[in-house]
Order: sequence, then C-alpha cells, then structure tokens
Amino acid sequence: MRPRLTVLLGPDYSGKSSVLEGLAERGTCTVVSYDEALLDPAYSLIGRVRDEFLTEALRAPAGRYSSDLFLTVVQIAVVHLRDRAVDAPPDRPVVVDSYYFKLLAKCSLLGYDNASLFSWWRSFPPPDQVVYLDVEPAVAWERSGWGADANPMEHYGENPTEESFTRFQMDLGEVMAKETAGLNVITLGQTDGVEESVDLVEKTVRDGAHG
Repeated sequence: MRPRLTVLLGPDYSGKSSVLEGLAERGTCTVVSYDEALLDPAYSLIGRVRDEFLTEALRAPAGRYSSDLFLTVVQIAVVHLRDRAVDAPPDRPVVVDSYYFKLLAKCSLLGYDNASLFSWWRSFPPPDQVVYLDVEPAVAWERSGWGADANPMEHYGENPTEESFTRFQMDLGEVMAKETAGLNVITLGQTDGVEESVDLVEKTVRDGAHG
C-alpha cells in the first residue's frame, strides 16, 4: 500500500518552498522535494545535477545542449520525486513538491518538448489531491526582486521583464491546470503569512487523509 499523496503546486514565488519547509519542521507528514533545503543528504547527487548542469545549460548559447539532453537531466529530478513519494512509509501522508506537473509545463513553454517522455511522466501514480497555492503575477514579480532573482525557467526571453515574467507565469498556470484536470485540486489564495499558509495546507492534507 502506497502512502496518501498530496502534490503542492503553484506558480513561481507562490510561497511553496516556505510552506514545504514549515511542514517538514512540524513533522506531521513526509515532505519530498529536490530543493536544497529539503533534499535528503543521501540524495545529494540530485542537487548537484540540478545546480551544476541545469544552471549552465539554461545560460548556454542556443544549440549547445540538445532538447533531449536537457530533458534527460530534468528527468532525474522528476523520477527522484516519484521514487521518494511512492516509497515513503505509508503511515503518514506525503506532500511532494510539484511532482512532474510544473517541470513538464515549464519545459513545454520553453520549447523543450518530447511527447514520448512526457507521456511516460503522465503514467506515474496520480496524486490523491493537488493543493494549488495561487499568487497574483504582480506579487510574484515583486517577490522575485522585480526580476533580479528570476531564473531562466521563470520568464520568456533572455532577460526578465515584468511583461515576459507575467506572460510566462500566466501561461504556466494554464498549462498546469490542464495537466491536473480531472484530479482533486484545492486552490488556496494568498494568506497573511507563511504560518497561516502552512496551517491551511496541513489542514487540507489532514482532512484529505481522513476524508
């Protein structure tokens, strides 16, 4: 029996990472992520691949790395999330960081496309629910330091502008909505702080586990 699986999803700068860190600190559920702050040291290879290859590849001149090679490396993170989620102890709920939904959406929008690979990702065990943390693009833009902290997978074009960032985030939300269509999606709006967001997500996960 696999554990009950909740995917925490949202656009960039929605506060997802902060909520996951808060959930991990409370210890009421198993948190699965490839973010450095949440990655189990036993899987440090995942972090090194992300930091060393993806950072270089995203900034490399066009054509240096093929789309297939880029997606092969992205797939390391995607499969890691699946493995850790389905292999987690079944005695408490699992909250997984975006699963494959967000990376698939971003790769599609940025032109890294592979129908066969994406079809395989979509065959992964579906989550029991998706908790979607929503945020207005204008708020996300401000949280990004007005583009200063935005990475190349958060906007269109070579350099972030408010227009290229906003358009990308809106398209990202639409693609993620299509990918999660038919699933139990619970949308949570902006709150007054991280603790309130953690409380809401924790309650949603707990209610789902007892529903």
